[in-house]
Amino acid sequence: MYKVFLSQNERLDEVATLGLKGSWTYLVNPSREEREKVSQAAGIPLDFLEYPLDEEESSRIEFSDEGILVIIKIPVIRGEAYDTIPLGIIITDDLLLTVCLEDGMLLQELARIKGFYTFKRTRFLLHILYVTSMLYLRYLRLIDRRSEAIRCELQRSTRNVELIRLLDLGKSLVYFTTSLKANQIVMEKLLRSHLLLDPGLEVQTRFIKMYEEDRELLEDVITENKQAIEMGDIYTTILNSTMDAFASVISNNLNIVMKFLTAITIILMIPTMVTSFYGMNVPLPGQQSPLAYLGVLGASGLFAFLSMLFLRKKNMF
Repeated sequence: MYKVFLSQNERLDEVATLGLKGSWTYLVNPSREEREKVSQAAGIPLDFLEYPLDEEESSRIEFSDEGILVIIKIPVIRGEAYDTIPLGIIITDDLLLTVCLEDGMLLQELARIKGFYTFKRTRFLLHILYVTSMLYLRYLRLIDRRSEAIRCELQRSTRNVELIRLLDLGKSLVYFTTSLKANQIVMEKLLRSHLLLDPGLEVQTRFIKMYEEDRELLEDVITENKQAIEMGDIYTTILNSTMDAFASVISNNLNIVMKFLTAITIILMIPTMVTSFYGMNVPLPGQQSPLAYLGVLGASGLFAFLSMLFLRKKNMF
């Protein structure tokens, strides 16, 4: 699926013409025929449209004479799990294209930004980077709230379901921090190339021209991304500490239960031992007495009671 948008009269309108100058082509998991059609209309290599469709593709920048491909990782929600997928941003002389596997929050968030124009390609790229950083921060806060709710449930009852949910959140945090650090490298490379005015980057500076406002915006985006990385590291540390703490609690609870059961076994073993002696088919003291049965029960109860007092003194209960 693909859509073409164009900024007109302070609005973002959908148009039907592919390859229109100053337009934005928004592709979501396009078919082979759609990729070939867009590639031919935009005059870009077909590989640029296929690289972002690989879920394992890493964040990077690739140059060619036809344009620049910037791949970053964006966060997505899949049910109760959080994950990251590649987003390809292709910039040419006249067009800007984005390629992604899923239709997430990107379009809605970009539409809310003031001063967002499809023909301002560099600013468009920076807005995408900014929105991506904001989405990471938002989802990280959601993960923290969800993990806090699970911790409260674990305090009431320790079940495998809550522990598995915490493990899933920990996996999501690992994906987030790894993707954020890869995105950080891409952003710093964009900033560094324009600040240093490297003469070997004619292709990049041809398609991505930054003014002072753009550089300030990129620096703000880098700052937000660093904040997201720090938040991800902090939440990961807290979650790992929580998992370790609850593992210790579970182990301690198991030890308490086993200690209690051991004490009960010892107490119950004493009456069993006494009655076993008097159940043997040999002459025993007091076996002719009519009170022998009561004596055996009394002795068993007395020994069990004394054992219980001794074990309680040793904190076995």
